[in-house]
Amino acid sequence: MQAEQACTGGGVSGMRVVSVINYKGGVGKTTLTANIGAELAFRGKKVLLIDLDPQASLTFSFVRPEHWQQNLEADKTIKKWYESFDSSPPLSLSSLIVRAPRVGDYRNGGLLRFIPSHLGLINVDLELATELGGASLKQSKINYLRVHRRLAEGLKEAAFSEFDVILIDCPPNFNVVTKNAIVASDSVLIPAKADYLSTLGIDYLRRSLSELVRDYNEYAQLESGGNEVRPINPEILGVVFTMMQFYDGQPISALRPYMRQTAAVGVPVFKTFVRESKTLFAGSPSSGLPLVLRDGKTTTEKKILKELEGLVSEFLLKLGA
Repeated sequence: MQAEQACTGGGVSGMRVVSVINYKGGVGKTTLTANIGAELAFRGKKVLLIDLDPQASLTFSFVRPEHWQQNLEADKTIKKWYESFDSSPPLSLSSLIVRAPRVGDYRNGGLLRFIPSHLGLINVDLELATELGGASLKQSKINYLRVHRRLAEGLKEAAFSEFDVILIDCPPNFNVVTKNAIVASDSVLIPAKADYLSTLGIDYLRRSLSELVRDYNEYAQLESGGNEVRPINPEILGVVFTMMQFYDGQPISALRPYMRQTAAVGVPVFKTFVRESKTLFAGSPSSGLPLVLRDGKTTTEKKILKELEGLVSEFLLKLGA
């Protein structure tokens, strides 16, 4: 999936949109999103992070809650943008883009921006679901496309053509807001722990993605408002195993069956793993800096930084960017 496919998700040609998702929470999804984004910016990429998770953990990785409350909560969150469709005209999605206070721009052209989330976003999902009905089958299909394409249409604004990569931190479900992210995306990245519950849902997620693509593309054969709706075909970049435990440089034996189980369902798996370190990763929200942008002093820090750097190199290779 190269440039042609990158257009099908609704983004701008040359820009790559990647949704980061797993049904299971607590797998390092937000930590992975923040660190991949920061490392890409450090390497000269123009990166936008979109926080679609009502828990707003990605947002609070870059700003303190008091800063969010004072400067962002009222009119600078993705919740505000979704709610603005109740009025006319809706807000510009690009008007929500903000800087991470502690992350500067780089001389090599790299930069990092983000669109904050809001704890009330869960209510937006319920409101979007009410818009899916219609008086006829045709009207229902048109409403389906309109609702599911909302984020994809928003990303068509010229301002987003500045970015090389957009990473969307999705909630741990497959509700309408998550489907908005998938429809807008070229690729999907799946963080997972190598344990029973985390890996159990990967095949189910794969099948849910296939069903969404099938239904959406069937409805896309209709013309909505006289404009042809292009089909989507987001690819799964792969599963990234996080919170790994190592012995003698290799994942411990208890983790390996779950790694093999994941590979057996036909989902690509990244060769690079990220080891567990709750203490180090937990420091990001208080510092406003992802781990990859902090100096590694201890042996463990240096190992994790090397793993994250290797992961981003593999990510770029898979992305073709």
